[in-house]
Amino acid sequence: MSVYLEKLRHFRLAIKQHGGIIGAYLNFYRTDELKWGDLIGEDKFGNKYFQNRHYFIGRSRWVQYSDAVGMDYDGSQIPPEWHRWLHYIGDEPPTTAPPVKRSWMVDHKPNLTGTPEQYVPYSTVKPKITAWEPPKA
Repeated sequence: MSVYLEKLRHFRLAIKQHGGIIGAYLNFYRTDELKWGDLIGEDKFGNKYFQNRHYFIGRSRWVQYSDAVGMDYDGSQIPPEWHRWLHYIGDEPPTTAPPVKRSWMVDHKPNLTGTPEQYVPYSTVKPKITAWEPPKA
C-alpha cells in the first residue's frame, strides 16, 4: 500500500510543480511526460533545467522550454553551457561553475532553419524546371 501512496505523492508533486492541473496537462501535451524535480537554473532564453536523482541516469536531468516558443521547441535552443550539464559531460551546472568566457566566443543563437527569420540567398541561376501555367481562355 505504501508504494501506491508514494506514487500518488509523486504525482501530486508533479502537478504542483507545473502550476496545477491545467499546467500539468499542457506540459504533458507538449512533452508526453510529467516529471517532478529540483529546479537547477534558468538560462537567458527562459528555459528551465531540472534534476531528480530518483530517476535513472540519462533521464534524471531535463529541460522545460520557455513558454515563448510554444510547440516550436528545438534542441538547438539550449546554450552550450547547459548542454554540457544536460548531457552529463560535467557534473556541475553553470549556476555553480560558470564557464570561462573567452574573447573569441560568440553568443549562442538557435538554429533558424525552416523559420521566416532564416537567411535565404537569392539565386541568379535559371531554374531547370518551370511551373506549369494553365492556358488562358
